[in-house]
Amino acid sequence: MKVSLNWLKTYIDLNGVSVEEIEEKLTTSGLEVEEIIDEAGKFDKFVVGYVKEKGKHPNADKLALCVVSDGEIDHKVVCGAPNVDAGQKIVFAKVGAIVPNGEFQIKKAKIRGEESFGMICSEQELELSDNHDGIMVLDENLKEGTPIADVFGKNDVIFDIAITPNRTDALSHIGVARDLAALFDKELVVPEIKLEEISEKSSDLASVELKNPELCPRYIGKVVKNITIKESPEWLKQRLQAIDLRPINNVVDITNYVMHETGQPLHAFDLDKLAGQKIVVKTAADGEKFTTLDSKERELKTTDLMICDGEKSVAVAGVMGGENSEVSDETTNILIESAYFNPSTVRKTSKKMALQTDASYRFERGCDVEMTLYAAKRCAMLIAELAGGEVAQGEIDEYPEKIEHKKVKLRFSRVKKVLGYEIANSEMKKILLKLGFEILEETEETILVDVPAIRHDVEREIDVIEEIARIYGFDNIPAVSRVNTTLDKKVDESAFVNDTREILSGLGFYEIITNSLLSEKVAQQFGNSVNVMNPQTQEMSHLRPSLLPGALFTIAKNLKVKENNLKLFEVGHTFNRINEKIDSFEDFTETENLLIVLSGKAAEKSWYAKEEKYDFYYLKGYVNEYLSKKCLDNVLTDSYNQEGDLLFDYTFTKSFKKQRVGFGGKLKKEVLKQFEITEDVFVFDFNLTLLKGIRAKAKRFDELLKYPKMLRDFGVVVDKTVKSSEIEKFIRNNSSKLLKDVKLFDIFESDNLGKDKKSLAYQLEYFDYNKTLTDEEVDKDFWNIIEKVKSKFNAELRG
Repeated sequence: MKVSLNWLKTYIDLNGVSVEEIEEKLTTSGLEVEEIIDEAGKFDKFVVGYVKEKGKHPNADKLALCVVSDGEIDHKVVCGAPNVDAGQKIVFAKVGAIVPNGEFQIKKAKIRGEESFGMICSEQELELSDNHDGIMVLDENLKEGTPIADVFGKNDVIFDIAITPNRTDALSHIGVARDLAALFDKELVVPEIKLEEISEKSSDLASVELKNPELCPRYIGKVVKNITIKESPEWLKQRLQAIDLRPINNVVDITNYVMHETGQPLHAFDLDKLAGQKIVVKTAADGEKFTTLDSKERELKTTDLMICDGEKSVAVAGVMGGENSEVSDETTNILIESAYFNPSTVRKTSKKMALQTDASYRFERGCDVEMTLYAAKRCAMLIAELAGGEVAQGEIDEYPEKIEHKKVKLRFSRVKKVLGYEIANSEMKKILLKLGFEILEETEETILVDVPAIRHDVEREIDVIEEIARIYGFDNIPAVSRVNTTLDKKVDESAFVNDTREILSGLGFYEIITNSLLSEKVAQQFGNSVNVMNPQTQEMSHLRPSLLPGALFTIAKNLKVKENNLKLFEVGHTFNRINEKIDSFEDFTETENLLIVLSGKAAEKSWYAKEEKYDFYYLKGYVNEYLSKKCLDNVLTDSYNQEGDLLFDYTFTKSFKKQRVGFGGKLKKEVLKQFEITEDVFVFDFNLTLLKGIRAKAKRFDELLKYPKMLRDFGVVVDKTVKSSEIEKFIRNNSSKLLKDVKLFDIFESDNLGKDKKSLAYQLEYFDYNKTLTDEEVDKDFWNIIEKVKSKFNAELRG
């Protein structure tokens, strides 16, 4: 959005404040200045010139030799314009000037053998209009040498500001001036309304009916009679041209001026063209046709809010007026519209029509419902002044249900805790008052503030704290001479995730990135999904509770193009609802997850190898390999569930101190069928948020063994409910120091073993770093642990 410095100065005293200071303060407070346009600099070395002489060029019939005075010296200039003549005051570009149109520099030149020291300019070359038929002839009373920037009022500085979607309050000159008043501790002066109204009332000359007040909570109409449509005065045209708006006529220019002044869009209807002098605000009929001011016929839907008269539609609410009621040169009576429209309805209509205007840009972000009245009166006042109009008494103000202000309690201690430094209570209150907040209640510890209607983005205490911080200034944050820190090793979370990506890529996996939004049907199947308030489509209505559905969609797409062998992984965030109703961030969880996916064949059939498909053990191997690279393999414990759950035929889990950090297994065919997947799919899902918080065991060097290992095997029959991990842990805890490792190498189930029984076979590894072990030493410990296992788990030793 372009903002004029000269325009800003009508609301705030900026004398003594440099352009650089304004740029820095605005940018650091959240209104980023993307570009500064110095109009005076644009017309540097352009002055009023006087053509003292004109003669023929000796070598060209269409060129003239002129002598031009710049008030100090005379310059010889070659000119090709047909209308140049002696005695004229013209725009003269000296040597060194840069012509705006084309941005080329004027240099000493030789044209057809004659020297030329400057250029006489046309309006097009100065970018004042598209006229290039001849040079621009100025008022003969202008003094030679006067800078052209002063002649045309082009002595302004324009700030091009990037306004973020939440800062609707800054979409006006008064809005930006309000921030500057707070930043520089100045007073904001809003123009006073001075109206001389006639005895006739607006409500007697026109009427307004709201049929959809939920879509248009407030509509104000104000009548101005007996106006004269004409060209706007120079000051008004200059204000609009400074921010790249094209002047049209005095009434339209005033509505644009007030919109950029206050942020409230306005529209002027020709009152005599409104059937019944009536305004009806209602939704369109399905399939209705309407021609907007850009002369395009548009098809409407029942979701489009329209401004109608007693017979027909006359404007698309909040977007654009219609040709059938526009102000023309014959217009004498007008109705000023100043309304507040529901932002979502304007946004949907604007998007559907692919039509964004200055008005819709503001309406769809949420205007100030209380500015509507001021803007209507301000517009009427200027029309009376510049169009000779007679302002009817009062306004038609349809406001069925008043929109209440938000109220927020601010704790002074909370400000210090959040920002990390102290701001005086009086300073905080002054900042809030400058920004338009009102203090309703006050104690030594807190204040209750009334939030201005335009500040839709301020809803909570933290939002108020942000307002204080951005105005107080980040450069005022005090320097800290000492910072306390802990020597405990912390995990670099970004490095952890980057390492994860590198490890899995090194293992031959391909990374995928899937949509974080799912349909309600899919999302609910994989967790307690969180719905989106304003979804673009039904297919993207819920945040993903798991990475799994995105991966399955990816597998399905690959299978359709015969990419059957897949090793994939994804790192991403998932969201799960805790409470049924979501009122705060405490009502749902957000975690970062890693999903590992296998499907298809691990090896194709060839002359040197058999075909081999991915299976559960491939998945487990890759999971363990990943963990070993992160030095977490000896920190986590395994457990297995052969019965599976709603998604898996069977699963295995990785846990840390009884807290699950990952699980996976083979997906059920019924689940895969929903995604049109015919291949087996094996997945493992890590909770990276938890995994990153686990301290890995440090890597250490183990000296190579000098003495041989001794291995012993045994198998036991136990109840199916007994976990292998429990037996393994028991063996480690109850053996001597000679036992260095325990491995489960076989699981067997059969009716021959007995009802609900299974066989588990273990290999035990013994060695000593200092000597060769004897059979007697090992056997003593080996048979001792077997007896303990039999007793503890009611186990039977297999022969």
